Amino acid sequence: MARYFEVHPKDPQPRSIAQVVDIVRSGGLIAYPTDSGYALGCQLGNREGLDRIRSIRDLDDAHHFTLVCREFAQLGQFVHMDNDVFRAVKAATPGAYTFILPGTKEVPKQMLHAKKKTVGVRIPPHRTALALLEALDAPLMSSTLILPGQTDPMHEGWVVNDEIGSQVDAILDSGDAGLEPTTVINLVDGVSVDRVGAGDPSPFQA
Repeated sequence: MARYFEVHPKDPQPRSIAQVVDIVRSGGLIAYPTDSGYALGCQLGNREGLDRIRSIRDLDDAHHFTLVCREFAQLGQFVHMDNDVFRAVKAATPGAYTFILPGTKEVPKQMLHAKKKTVGVRIPPHRTALALLEALDAPLMSSTLILPGQTDPMHEGWVVNDEIGSQVDAILDSGDAGLEPTTVINLVDGVSVDRVGAGDPSPFQA
């Protein structure tokens, strides 16, 4: 069963965050809260972790995984952006958006879209998620925790524990996960809104 960590939503306890980081660095898979529901996350390059996410969510090769970053400055290492895209993404981060962009060579191949070589990136405006990312000092390979047959992300830690506690190594609960998934903006060939969620899509619609 997963180790269960409860932390304060505005001032997450550093000791608990450090323990979760140790689990991630040891190859573990975690469930953690964001402003747009819970997400599954593992360390960059953790192939087994991605396979476990695929299994839990019943995903195919067409799924876009997301690199969850702590700040905008990290994005340039992992995705290609021209000047217009750079400005658009910067203006909307942190926020409830996932941006689909061409991946750089720094993105693990198993995380890229099988045909398009693209990847999702986002910066969550969520204190616990940011504390985790700051302590890890690296992005998390992630996917929103939406179970097969469902359309909404899981948003309560105790329910996550009941449903998939045997399939992850740690659950981080700060009691304040959002109820809607991110709005997905595809910036590969022009601009398209692939999913409308918590983020206002209007800045990206003609």
